[in-house]
Amino acid sequence: MRLLLIDGHYYVYRSFYAIRELTNSRGEPTNAIYGFVKTVRKMIKDLAPDLGAVLWDEGLPKRRTELQPAYKATRTEMPQPMRPQLDFIRKLTPLLGLASIGVEDTEADDLIAAYATAAAARGDEVILATNDKDLFQLVDERCRVYSTNKTDLSAPGDAFALLGPGQVLAKWGVPPQKIGEVLALIGDTADNIPGVGGIGQKTAATLINEHGSLDSVLANLDSVKSERIREKLRAAIPLIEQNREMVRLDTDLALPVPMEEMRIAPRWPELIAALEACEFKGLTADVRKEASACATPPPATPPQEPVISNSNALAPKGTAFQQGELF
Repeated sequence: MRLLLIDGHYYVYRSFYAIRELTNSRGEPTNAIYGFVKTVRKMIKDLAPDLGAVLWDEGLPKRRTELQPAYKATRTEMPQPMRPQLDFIRKLTPLLGLASIGVEDTEADDLIAAYATAAAARGDEVILATNDKDLFQLVDERCRVYSTNKTDLSAPGDAFALLGPGQVLAKWGVPPQKIGEVLALIGDTADNIPGVGGIGQKTAATLINEHGSLDSVLANLDSVKSERIREKLRAAIPLIEQNREMVRLDTDLALPVPMEEMRIAPRWPELIAALEACEFKGLTADVRKEASACATPPPATPPQEPVISNSNALAPKGTAFQQGELF
């Protein structure tokens, strides 16, 4: 089986900023919704996964905020026009055929790590759709990262790339299982995790490669060639150990939705009604055409009150809308 795990908030933000000033006839913003639906449909076409889910952040884990109270404190507030669109997207996700999963006080990357680990144990193939550097720790022969970034594409005509261990080594200078050790040294400005001053990714990778592991670096500081780096490391040992725990992924979380219930199956009538409510004419026509080619085509007249919910998804309350009432 091939399992697709999508970092929900990343793609909502990316869609919001990639497409500007798209609204419906009532002046309601729809840019993030449009971009997200197009992106997810492209992923499914590119990858043909059997199982799939979108994972969402639902607050911060206590273990990280207790270690570093300022964790993610520098993140800017979500733009107001994105808020109703995010709520709508979370309701729309099950209609695209994907489980929509979030757990209180849990970050999406930990949920992704837990599902990826469980799937690998079953012998499944896993594709991660994310730009979160923490998740590159999971890459191996069974788990790869889906990317459309131009820098990751092998040839100009390529539409996407699947990054495996070799590509991660080229990007980071260390194999995937060592990325957490690099992050323990350099920190992560996006998450407000402080690094060791004066040590960047290249220096961190060189240290780990020369000594074999971060443990070996810290146990043999006298053998570090640069006196300046040596003293910086010595002074930062408590921070480094703290950072190592901060970037550790929780791979043993309980899975809130069983993988057997994550088979991709779009709910065509409700999806078409939702897209019509957004007034996406071209996109709706494409979905109608795809639905008509399936075994169970949509009815000629879509339901007037499509319910946006999924028994397999952790959807928020208030999951119904009427056509013409987007938010």
